[in-house]
Amino acid sequence: MPPLSGLRVGLSGIHGYGVFTTRGFAAGDVIVHADGVVYDEHADFDDTYALVMPKDDDDPSAGLVFLDLADQTRWINHSCDPNTEVESSVDRATGEIRAWWVARRDIAIGEELTYDYAFIGEAAEPCGCGAPTCRGLIVDPDPAELAQIEPALRHHLRSSRAA
Repeated sequence: MPPLSGLRVGLSGIHGYGVFTTRGFAAGDVIVHADGVVYDEHADFDDTYALVMPKDDDDPSAGLVFLDLADQTRWINHSCDPNTEVESSVDRATGEIRAWWVARRDIAIGEELTYDYAFIGEAAEPCGCGAPTCRGLIVDPDPAELAQIEPALRHHLRSSRAA
């Protein structure tokens, strides 16, 4: 797979591998489009590197799909204070699912790209992002999700920063 323009994969101080910039990006820039395989929400597959997305932008009752990332975007790590966010859309005519990362602020050359995974409470895991606003867990800060965190993981949660 060819490298993504303006990006490289390398060892991360956050976790394992990460994606780093080889050029600067301005706030609002589209950094990269995702490539991957789309699975229905009930499919049996390894969702470790998948984005969870709505099946239909206009109909929340349509359910979810998973975009299993098959390019270097799979190495973009989580941060509680991310420098990018994922946007997505569904082409109503073709049903094609699209996702892309957008810079939330200016991003310097050599900076690691991050976004907030915000796992559901049942899937929460310890966070190593190192951000001053770190929640201590990779978890959606919604109180309903925080209530679903396994008791064995609750000691990681920095509640004053999770709300």
